[in-house]
Amino acid sequence: MKRDLYFSKPLVNAAGFLGFAPDIHNGLPLDSFGAFITNPISLRPRLPSAQPSLIHFPGGFLFHTGLPNPGFNGVLKKYSAKWNRSNLPIIVHLMADRPEETQRMVRELESAENVMAVQLGFAPLLSDDIILLNLEMCVGEIPLIFALPHEQILSLGPKLIQHGADAISLASPRGAMSDKDGKLITGRLYGQSLFPRSLDVVRSAAMIGIPIIGSGGVWTEKDAADMLSAGAMAVETDAQLWVPKEAGAQRQS
Repeated sequence: MKRDLYFSKPLVNAAGFLGFAPDIHNGLPLDSFGAFITNPISLRPRLPSAQPSLIHFPGGFLFHTGLPNPGFNGVLKKYSAKWNRSNLPIIVHLMADRPEETQRMVRELESAENVMAVQLGFAPLLSDDIILLNLEMCVGEIPLIFALPHEQILSLGPKLIQHGADAISLASPRGAMSDKDGKLITGRLYGQSLFPRSLDVVRSAAMIGIPIIGSGGVWTEKDAADMLSAGAMAVETDAQLWVPKEAGAQRQS
């Protein structure tokens, strides 16, 4: 029997910002979340990029890490017990570039306690056919959330929902900038400057009936409320989780 995808509270963390399991010692009020999304996980271990980069631009920053992680079995061994004990339902974010590997991980997660859903993330420029094959091979008992770039949400999103996906989320957009040495670095973009574009995508997706999870530039309670008003079923917050709370400001975490 398929589990329900339900958020008791509409705010969640984005993958890659709070680790592989909830940690009450990180100083964030996790009781304001409706679920916890893990860092991205691949079938095999991945090392950090040889040259991790953080490059600021007006209104945000570019971040490149290589998505390091101990691999699927390593994550389960170290964190599954913490998932079970968590007061928050867990959404496991999987790197889903190879459908047969994704299927293997999803099937194992179907028997994991307190895992509410799986979020599938994809490499840049991955074809629609490969993403649809992931859905075909992985649909089953556990809800599937597809994290798509803005340009694929309105074109591919309806087809994914029609064939069994439970929700679509906005993947962080990608960009390129030169570092201090003049080398061109590609990575994901974060920051408040992304919000207007993200909000427009959420509005457009909701208008055509896509169950959409909003993200991208969400910095304040009003930002989150605007996304919910535009039709988002939940809202992810990302880089704001790293910013110390300003005096008198309400934290979105």
